[in-house]
Amino acid sequence: MREKKALALVVLALAVSLAVGCAQATDATITGAIKTKLAADGRVRASDINVDTTNGIVTLTGNVDSQQAKDAALEQTRGTSGVGDVKDMISVRSGTASGEAPDPKRTLGGRIDDAGITMRVKSRLLDDPLVKGLQIDVDTRDSVVFLTGTVGSEAERKQAIEIAKTTEGVTKVEANLR
Repeated sequence: MREKKALALVVLALAVSLAVGCAQATDATITGAIKTKLAADGRVRASDINVDTTNGIVTLTGNVDSQQAKDAALEQTRGTSGVGDVKDMISVRSGTASGEAPDPKRTLGGRIDDAGITMRVKSRLLDDPLVKGLQIDVDTRDSVVFLTGTVGSEAERKQAIEIAKTTEGVTKVEANLR
């Protein structure tokens, strides 16, 4: 009889724990939901935006081609269940004198060159003991490097920019490091 009561209490405790756990959105669930929404939204290239969630606070980082894409990403994020606040660290690329994003019809060679530059910069950031390279997103368009992310100090920010500037093939660095 006591065993049945004890078993019933354990089952009840498990059921309550499961119900509470399912009712609260976890950070991983929120991140996944946002990434899914961004991937489904035709105004946003989800691969351009990094999503990090901590205690329901979502930080968006990355570089997008237009203000419309940035606004859409923020709209989708704010409309996601479980999001308490949104930290906007998205930069809108501006690579030409007219303020428009660089031409997406770049040659294959140009895209390969940019990918190589991105790889070299990211590798150097990861190798540097002062810089937390995993916290910095690197994008390259027409040999212009865009750095976006979070740094712990002004010294780390300056070091990340210097690393990018001195990397072979880089003509300019645009930094949005906070």
